[in-house]
Amino acid sequence: MKLIRKDIEKDNAGQVTLIPEEAEDMWHTYNLLQVGDSLQASTIRKVQTESATGSVGSNRVRTTLTICVENIDFDSQACQLRVKGINIQENQYVKMGAYHTIELELNRKFTLAKKQWDSIVLERIEQACDPAFSADVAAVVMQEGLAHICLVTPSMTLLRAKIETNIPRKRRGNCSQHEKALEKFYEQVMQGIIRHINFEVVKVVLVASPGFVREQFCDFLFLRAVKQDLKTILENRGKFLQVHSSSGHKYSLTEVLCDPVVTSRLADTKAASEIKALGDFYKMLQHEPDRALYGIKHVERANESLAIDTLLVTDELFRHQDVATRSRYVKLVDSVKENGGAVRIFSSLHVSGEQLSQLTGVAAVLRFPVADLSEDESSSGED
Repeated sequence: MKLIRKDIEKDNAGQVTLIPEEAEDMWHTYNLLQVGDSLQASTIRKVQTESATGSVGSNRVRTTLTICVENIDFDSQACQLRVKGINIQENQYVKMGAYHTIELELNRKFTLAKKQWDSIVLERIEQACDPAFSADVAAVVMQEGLAHICLVTPSMTLLRAKIETNIPRKRRGNCSQHEKALEKFYEQVMQGIIRHINFEVVKVVLVASPGFVREQFCDFLFLRAVKQDLKTILENRGKFLQVHSSSGHKYSLTEVLCDPVVTSRLADTKAASEIKALGDFYKMLQHEPDRALYGIKHVERANESLAIDTLLVTDELFRHQDVATRSRYVKLVDSVKENGGAVRIFSSLHVSGEQLSQLTGVAAVLRFPVADLSEDESSSGED
C-alpha cells in the first residue's frame, strides 16, 4: 500500500489518499472502511444516451465518484472489494443521491474520509504502508568479506545494509591478519543485524553462505551475544536458520528462498506468532485458569486492575457497525498498551482468528490473578 496524502485534523477528522499495490492491500482497505465514511475513487458507470433521432443507447464511462458508504462486500478468495453507497458530490453522469457500487482496483488511488480516525485504523495504515511491518523474513547473505542484510516482504526484497571489507589471504605459519580481519567483518555484520532487524516483526533470519562461513559467523554471533549480554540476539536464537547459497551476493537470495527447508520454515510466518500467542493462552487456561480470561466484561475488569500481560483480539471486532461497540474495543487496546501490555490483533481470515472468534473474539493472559473476577464466577455458579 502506498500513502499519497494524509490530512487529519486535531479532532481526528480528515482524509487519506492511498494506492493499493497488491491483493493483500484490499484486505487492509476492508478493515479501514466503515459505514458512514466518504469514499472517492475512479469507477465505471453505465450511462444512457439519447441521439438526435431519439434513439436511446448506453455506454460505459469511467468517472470519479464520491459516495457515502452504506455497504461493504469483500471476497476473500478473489481479494475483491466492492463498496456500495449514495453519491454525495455533483457529477455529470450520476445524480446526487443516486446509488452506485465502486469496485476498488489495484494501482488506482482512492481517498477515504472519516469523521473520526481512531488509533487502530491509523496503525493499520502505518503497517500496510511500511514494508518493514510486512517483512516477516530477514536474510543475511554472505561470503568472506561481503554481506547483504535484507528484509523479505511478500512483494519485494529490501536491502537494508551492504557490508564489504578486504580480508587478507591466509599465509603459511601466519593466519593472524586473516583472523583479525574476519572477526572485524563478523562484528560489522552483527551490528548490522542488531540495527536493521526488528525481531518483534521478523519471525525467521536466514543466514546463507557458501562453505562454512555461515557456521563460523553464527558461532561468533552467539558467543559474542553471551559475552556482551545481547538479549536481542539471545532471546531470538531460535529464529536463525542456516542455509547454503552459492555466493554472498544479493541475487543468491532467490535460490535460498527456493530451498525446501526454507519454504517449509517460512510457511505462513505471519500467522506463526498468532498461533503461538493463542497456544500460550490455552496452556494458561489449562494450568493456571485464574490468569486466562475471555469475554469483554471480564477482560475490561482485568484491565482496570492493570493485570493484562497480553491481549488477544480479532480484527473483525473493529469492523463492528455500531460506533459505541467499536470504540469500546479501541479504548481497551489503547489502555492495555498504555499500561505496558502486549496486544495481538488476529486476522479473522486465519484459523487462529477463527478459534479466537469462538471465544468471543477477545481474551487475555494476566500478569496475576484478579480476585474479584474469580469471586464473581463462583457467586454466579452458586446462583
